[in-house]
Amino acid sequence: MIDEILEKAGLKYEDLNATEKQTFHSMLEQLNKSGLTPAKLKDYVISMRDAVEQELVNEPEFIRILGIFAVPNRKQIYLKARLRNYMLLQAFLSTPEKAREQLENALSGMIAKK
Repeated sequence: MIDEILEKAGLKYEDLNATEKQTFHSMLEQLNKSGLTPAKLKDYVISMRDAVEQELVNEPEFIRILGIFAVPNRKQIYLKARLRNYMLLQAFLSTPEKAREQLENALSGMIAKK
């Protein structure tokens, strides 16, 4: 079930950082103990989103090569995509209206970049 949720968000277990993996394992423990409720799932998604936000804040926007050239930091781009996925998943768990709004924002962002 959790793998399906991660898959829907465009993630794999290998993509998760240490904090997210720890949260993932606590989700599995909780699932085995008393079952996973929508409220618990929402809390876990929020904590995983917070972990990505923390990592993103500490990641530089550019990487310097030979101290001369600055290239975009791919890790930051990747973290932003994951953060967007978590925000969308959280919106789906919150309310249908908010989910629709987040989905429309995500789609308009994709269309604007083309």
